[in-house]
Amino acid sequence: MTLAIVAAIITAVIIIGAISVVVLMRARADTEQTSAKTEISQLDVIPGEGAASSDANDVVVSKGGEAAGKSTGSLSRRFLGLSVLTAGIFATLGAKLMSMQVFDAEGYATEAEENLYTNVSTPAPRGVIYDKDGRELVINRMSQTILAEPEVIDDPDTIKRLSVVLGIPVGIVRQRINDASSGAQSQRVVASDVTLRDVSFISEHSDAFDGVTIEARTVRDYPYGALAAHVLGYAGAPTDEELKASPEGRVIEPSDTIGKSGVEAYYDSLLSGDKGDRRVMVDASGNVVSVVSETPPVKGSDLYLTIDSYAQYVADSALANTIAPGGDIGTGRGVAGAVVALDAKSGGVLVMASYPTFDPSHFTNGIPQYIWDLYNTEESEAPLVNRAVNGQYAAASTFKAFTSMAGLEYGFADEEKTWVCGGSWDGFQTGSPQKCWLKTGHGTLDLHGGIVNSCDVVFYEIAKAFFDHGPEGTGEISDTALQDYIRRFNFGEQTGIDLNNESAGRIPTPEWKANQWRNVPSEATWVGGDYTNMVIGQGDVLITPLQLVVGYGGIATGKLMKPHLLDKVMNTGDEVVLEAEDEVISEPEMNPKHLSYVRESLHDMILQSKSAGPEFAAIGVDAAGKSGTAEHTDRPDDAWFVAYAPYDDPKYIVACVIEQGGGGSEVAAPIVAKVMGALVNGPGEDKGPEKVEGSSGHAVELAYTGGGGRTD
Repeated sequence: MTLAIVAAIITAVIIIGAISVVVLMRARADTEQTSAKTEISQLDVIPGEGAASSDANDVVVSKGGEAAGKSTGSLSRRFLGLSVLTAGIFATLGAKLMSMQVFDAEGYATEAEENLYTNVSTPAPRGVIYDKDGRELVINRMSQTILAEPEVIDDPDTIKRLSVVLGIPVGIVRQRINDASSGAQSQRVVASDVTLRDVSFISEHSDAFDGVTIEARTVRDYPYGALAAHVLGYAGAPTDEELKASPEGRVIEPSDTIGKSGVEAYYDSLLSGDKGDRRVMVDASGNVVSVVSETPPVKGSDLYLTIDSYAQYVADSALANTIAPGGDIGTGRGVAGAVVALDAKSGGVLVMASYPTFDPSHFTNGIPQYIWDLYNTEESEAPLVNRAVNGQYAAASTFKAFTSMAGLEYGFADEEKTWVCGGSWDGFQTGSPQKCWLKTGHGTLDLHGGIVNSCDVVFYEIAKAFFDHGPEGTGEISDTALQDYIRRFNFGEQTGIDLNNESAGRIPTPEWKANQWRNVPSEATWVGGDYTNMVIGQGDVLITPLQLVVGYGGIATGKLMKPHLLDKVMNTGDEVVLEAEDEVISEPEMNPKHLSYVRESLHDMILQSKSAGPEFAAIGVDAAGKSGTAEHTDRPDDAWFVAYAPYDDPKYIVACVIEQGGGGSEVAAPIVAKVMGALVNGPGEDKGPEKVEGSSGHAVELAYTGGGGRTD
């Protein structure tokens, strides 16, 4: 700014000086003209009046008169204007020249330098992802990559040679070299994962491949295939939207690899590392002349997760063997499912499995179109969806632990009170009785028996008590008293796990129903049947498997622990830079006596179950838990089971759901027992996780349709 002001002042001084000189010269010229002798230019004779002779004539002397004077003045003014203009032009040019050569010389030199040189970033290897014991779950492997300078696009011979050697159509080679999305001067990726034979040929005949180089780059590799695929996620090239939404402090380029799902996406900033820098000299056309300097990239930080890879392998395998033992969905029980295991003390997620699953390696160099199409067919059952956090299901009888606590809290149940189950119930006198799963009835039961036998009638009676004491009855409690108690266990809310887009589930209320059915007034009123559906986890109740294990953590320990997948982060210097801290979501207010009563009932549920009991006895684990079978009008039942162990000192909580799988104790309990056994007993000697295959993407007609109805 200062230099510009100085230049302007100098320019003004020069212009004023030039004008002054011109004016001075003009003034001097006028003075000389005035003082000069008068020149006679003509003598004229004018005849006198009335005289005929020459004596009567007058002689008139004519000077260089007024006309001549006017011509000279006009010419002088024009000369003055032209002189001023010329002086101004030269003064301006002089000032500009001075500004460029003196004042702005350094700036122009810098711009010239920038035009001559340019910086090109090189990708950094992503950090490694480990399980809780330091076993590698996601690593980087070297990939021989063929790169071409941008100017190779003008060399058809080299393009043809690359096509022949790499087995890639000429048009594709040309398209990849012409792709400037990674930067005008960036090297273009022609092919990745090139065979050593092709690499050797190009290296040995480098003179025939001018502008082509070979570089060993890193790509993601998954030693255990689809193991924990939904937890780990996958990485790939950024979309246009992701490029525009670059996080603060980081510039995402088209050539980058970024996390797309799972912890790869959630902790992308930690895994991504620092890019390298390649400074190159370019000619006037922008072609690279030489590489001036190169700074190598820095690998991203390593993540250590809370995942127990062996228990995860057991869960992944159990889901696949249950749902698709023949390789295709429908050859077993159910069409999809999920398993979640939580450390009851810390909230660390030990297992998170979802089926059908996918192989993350398919996304390493861009997912092939046929694989993408396969993953998005209806029969594939959405393998990219993580059902552990995004699957929303009716809770079924697993909900009875929480509604039992609510009934005890409000005095609608106690240790002595009993009810009679005859197989059906019509307490609201609707003429349309609701059924118990055991249609012959359970007889006389107290709440303990209601939990152990999962008797629906016992819970219908508790639900009716909430309705009768609410606004439609005595008005002693609010119309959301039951819902408010259930929410103490975080249902209807996200758990806060370190994964993106977690589902929140739903606990229905009169307000929710009125809004949901606002266009159908006859269905918008909250009625007693809404309570009886909700109390057994049916109707409009929706939960996720992750919410269920967090909620049962409240029953098992009295605390709701925030679930987390990250254990610690280590930088390239093997220093711990971040460590997860255990976090309590809440400590639900509960009567200790009521809690002890429900815990004992859940313990006896497993001990007395003819299906689940032997499964836990076989692994030598003393557990407490609850089965559930969610009924649907348009498809087979969903199977649920949840358990925590050891019973006296809970350390692990495991839940499983199998969509359209049938009875919970029969189908889901064996999976929960296997995973619990892996956590409690460990893998044993010389055993560990093995590679897991992704689902086939195909399905056949479901062999089991659940025609027998609920069994728990």
